[in-house]
Amino acid sequence: MERWKLEDAKARLSEVVRLAATNGPQLVTVRGKEAAVILAPEQYKQLLPKPKGTRSLTAFLRGLGLDKLDRLDLEREPDTGREIDL
Repeated sequence: MERWKLEDAKARLSEVVRLAATNGPQLVTVRGKEAAVILAPEQYKQLLPKPKGTRSLTAFLRGLGLDKLDRLDLEREPDTGREIDL
């Protein structure tokens, strides 16, 4: 993550925003201490909580109740492919 002093980030804001979109988050410091991070909108949206009514894949799989089954049949018929005339 690239670091920017606040005064440099203010003077070159367009560049900081462009780099956030292409190279990832940009860290802004004030007197040497971390103060802010500039993110691309896509990265920011990934950090937001999921809207109500949507579940993660893990929650969905847990909700299937597969752990309550005695045995899950995962056998399949052997597939040797298809024959092709050469």
